[in-house]
This record gives sequence, C-alpha cells and structure tokens, in this order.
Amino acid sequence: MQDVLAMILAGGQGDRLSVLSDQRAKPAVIFGGQYRIIDFALSNCANSGITRVAVATQYRPRSLFNHIGAGRAWGLDTLDAGIQILQPYLGRADMDWYQGTADAVYQNLYMVEEARTEEVLILAGDHIYLTSYRNMIAYHRAKQADVTVAVYSVPREDAHRFGVLDLDSDGRMIDFQEKPAKPRSPWVSMGVYVFNKDVLVEQLQADADLGDQSRHDFGRDIIPRIFETHRVFGYQYQAYWRDVGTIESYWSANMDLLAPTPQLDLADPDLRLRTAGSIMPPAKFGPRAEVHESLVSPGAQIDGMVLRSVISPGVVIEDGAIVRDSVIQHRCIIRAGTVIDRAILDKEVTVGAGSIVGHGDNYTPNLERPDIVNAGITIIGKRVVVPAGLQIGRNVVIGPGVEQELVDTGHLESGATVHPEQMPLHLFV
Repeated sequence: MQDVLAMILAGGQGDRLSVLSDQRAKPAVIFGGQYRIIDFALSNCANSGITRVAVATQYRPRSLFNHIGAGRAWGLDTLDAGIQILQPYLGRADMDWYQGTADAVYQNLYMVEEARTEEVLILAGDHIYLTSYRNMIAYHRAKQADVTVAVYSVPREDAHRFGVLDLDSDGRMIDFQEKPAKPRSPWVSMGVYVFNKDVLVEQLQADADLGDQSRHDFGRDIIPRIFETHRVFGYQYQAYWRDVGTIESYWSANMDLLAPTPQLDLADPDLRLRTAGSIMPPAKFGPRAEVHESLVSPGAQIDGMVLRSVISPGVVIEDGAIVRDSVIQHRCIIRAGTVIDRAILDKEVTVGAGSIVGHGDNYTPNLERPDIVNAGITIIGKRVVVPAGLQIGRNVVIGPGVEQELVDTGHLESGATVHPEQMPLHLFV
C-alpha cells in the first residue's frame, strides 16, 4: 500500500443537505452523533495502511481544516505518513476554482506526478461506509486494469438515480449509462476509483484540453470515455454503503445505526472509525430518563425520553421532553415539555419549553425547496433559538443563526422556511 496515493474530494457545496451545509462543507457535517462524514474516507485509508493522503477542499473549508488538523486521529502525522490539504487559489494561469471532480485533481496534477506511487485512489468525501481498500487494489492489480471503479448493487427501480455500469462475466466494463430511465444493470458507481498513475495523468490532460466541451467530472466524463480504449473493471462492493447527499438519505443513514444489528458497525475492531475531538465525560441519565433504540454520545445529559434517535455530545434533554426519530447535534438544549419528532437539529440549537418540532400530520413539502425537503423531516440550523410554546410543522427549514424570538406563541406551518436575514412572520398563524 506504499505505492498508493489517496485523494479525497471534499470540496462540494452539497446544497441538497439544506441548512446543514450552509456554513460548512458537506464532508464536515456531523454524522452518527460524534463523527463527521469525512471521518469515513479518512478512517478507510487508515484501515488500509494508506499513509499518503490528500484532501481537495473548496466550499467553506474552515470546519474541515480544523477537524482534520495534521491528521493525528488517523495516524497521518508521523515521519513516514502525511496528509495534504489542497485548496484552490488564484494567481497562476492554470489555477482557478475547481470546475468538477476531475478538475480538482487536474489542478493538483503536479503533486500526483511527483508522488512515488503506482496507483492513485480517488475517493468521495461524503459517503458513509467502513472498509479496507486492500481488496479493491489487489483486484485492480490482478486484473491488470488501467482503472477500477467500485460498484454497488441497487434495485433496478433505484438505479436510474446513479451512473450505471454494465459489466461482462469477467467484471470488465462494457457500457455506461448516466441516470438511465431503464437501467440495464443493477451496478452503480460509488465514486471510488483506482487509476494507474500514468493513465490518470494522461486522461486528466486530455479532459482539460476539451475545455468547455467537458464538465470535468470523473463520473460523467472520464469514465464514460475511457472504457472503450482502456481496461476498466468494476469491483463489486458488497458491504454497507450510502451516499448521504440529501436530507432524506442523511436522516435514513443515521436511523440505520439504530437497528438491533446494524449493517454499519461503528464498533468493528477491524474497521475502526476514527475521529478528532476532545474527550468528554460519560453521558449522564437522570432518574426519570427513558432511552430506547438510540445512540447517546459522551457528554449528553438525558432527563427526558429519547426514542429511535441519535444524540451528539453535550446535548441536554430536560425532564418531560420527548425526542423521537430525530438527529440532535452537539450541545443542543431541549427544554422541559418539548416534543421533537422526525427532525434534524444542527449544533447549539435551543428549543424552548413546551415547543413542538415536527407537529401534526400535514406533510406539505417545503415551499422553497420541495425537491430536497419533502420527507416530513424538519431541519433547524445552527444556533437557532426556538421560543417556548411554538409549534413547528413538517418539512420546515429554519436557517442558521436565528436568535431572536420568532413570535411569542403560534404555529409555523408545514413547508415554511425562515431565513435569518428576514423573518417572514406571515408564515405564522
């Protein structure tokens, strides 16, 4: 594995995660209580013995920088290991904001060319799965492949949402369809690629030469062109994998952790999930606390009831409060008598006593973004203060930083959106 360089693409804005990615890159979003999404790609590299890692960032990278640091949590701060953060910058004729996943690597091609590696592993920074890449790289070498694409089997009726690969009996790629109406294969691309270094350099230069004729994306441009002239194989990945690029998929993947025997085992000693952060005291439960089918992180104080939810470090749930089917992030305060139902609360949200978040059976999609907020999940942004007694419906989005009281009492209708810069009080009845 010393011959492998890993490049993690972690620069996307990810607007389909709504307000969760307003102030941070999507890979920096909290997942599973005390982790961040980027932890999975970094931990997979550590589990594989890959010690040279580069992370390409772009959109609001500060929280990602702070989290990764020197890479100590993943063993990347030693003399024979290292992590590089690749941020786009202006000042050279060939540098600009990254135009796509392939362009992000192309603009850092000097690092790839100088690396003493045989293969380059290209990874997405926003997927949830635990693995070692050793088997995939061994497969790549055994097939004498130029490129190997990790593929995942999904039901045919769902494959239309992905790039679909058609493989022959030997696993070689013979066709590619981008989000086809009638997929011919169940195998979809995971956005994980092993390239022989010389092939990667050649293909990225050819793609850059196309200029505006290409979107400069691995999945939509490089892979569909290369399989006809090179040996491209599909590595069939069989374990748990989720792309958490939407609110519903993010919420569902968190809920998957609550199964009696979850497919994704965060306690697997052979595939450790590592993260950075300070050590917190154990979670504490009061005399009237009830917790069922939930994950509770260190530092939480539970005095109320928690049902089928993921609770992050430092969360306070007061006596008489009920949290159900929800994801509650760091240092949120849920006051007494509050009900949180099918919701996602970003960091440091305070919900006043007697409020209801996720009220009623009106599942009207969000009026501003019905394409991404339509599954009955209400999202409250970072550091929002919800006043006491407020009833908030389904598919509601409240932007980060709303600290003033919205109204004294009332009801925020399902499908509404509240922005911090303007408080649309006409949405309250």
